[in-house]
Amino acid sequence: MIVDAHLDIAWNATSDGRGFLAPPTPGYLISRPALVSAGVGLVCATLYTAPARARRAMRTRFVYENAHEAHIMAVAQVNYYKSCQLQLIRDSHELQTYVRSWRRGQIAAVLLMEGADPIETPSQLGAWTDMGVRIIGPAWSRTRYSGGTGAPGGLTHLGVQLLKAMRRKHVILDLSHMADQAVADAFEMWRGPVICSHSNARAIVPGDRQITDATAAEVARRGGILGISFYPNHLRDGSKAWWTKNRTSLDDVVRHAVHLAKAAGGPEHVGLGTDLDGGIDSRYGPIHDLRELKKFLPGLLRRHFSAAQAEGIMGANWIEFLGRSLPQVPLSPTGRGSGSGA
Repeated sequence: MIVDAHLDIAWNATSDGRGFLAPPTPGYLISRPALVSAGVGLVCATLYTAPARARRAMRTRFVYENAHEAHIMAVAQVNYYKSCQLQLIRDSHELQTYVRSWRRGQIAAVLLMEGADPIETPSQLGAWTDMGVRIIGPAWSRTRYSGGTGAPGGLTHLGVQLLKAMRRKHVILDLSHMADQAVADAFEMWRGPVICSHSNARAIVPGDRQITDATAAEVARRGGILGISFYPNHLRDGSKAWWTKNRTSLDDVVRHAVHLAKAAGGPEHVGLGTDLDGGIDSRYGPIHDLRELKKFLPGLLRRHFSAAQAEGIMGANWIEFLGRSLPQVPLSPTGRGSGSGA
């Protein structure tokens, strides 16, 4: 089973009309039929909302001006996933049952909130875990909780309170998009499971959107996973004019996987978090068809890793991580597992 830890499925549908149930829109790759055909069985489906300042970068008018608007937009995305009858994995038992009985043609998701502004106050987090959210990345650009991409800064007072609430409610922390100071602040106080769902190596592609080798090593030390993004300017350094003329390839994906595996101390800390269709079409990405994931990527990985290690990067590493990091028992309406402490 292939696992992809970052797909903006509901954002694509609600902001741009690219529905999940039909074949992919021309020029794009992600839909339920495409994922099934490629052998993808589990994804982290995001709740992504674009702040007003992202209107130009994301080429959209579907933006929020305040936390309440972000909240409404993210709830609409939860409802979209429900309308698609996408099975949500909420705890380790559900994951184990699903993986054990999985057959090609099935797909399930773990809900990941990318940018925490839809959480109007940390005290509201229980409502989101009740809706199925199990992973939260506090930042995209700057949010009320954290400095982010292109917006230096640490965790805010609200951010500190949010991380405390996340720990109490057994939510996984996603460092992708968090500014360096915010990452440092999080490492200082966070004692729960941690990932970078879709971040590549800064040593290969400079800039605050990628992660340092030190961050990769610390995430690995804490038992986390690093998801490789397929976004073109996360794969190669250069201007948009450069990579539009020099299409990225799966070799670029493998290069980041090899580098992060070394930084992390082993490939068991590396997985996929493609972010395919996340704000850009497939013209400049590393694949033309989602089936290339299964057809070509394992063989390219085998040039550097064993068969078992390549299988881990394709999905088994995420399954193992989620199996020990999701709540061990179903959460009650308060957001706590029955009988569990904070």
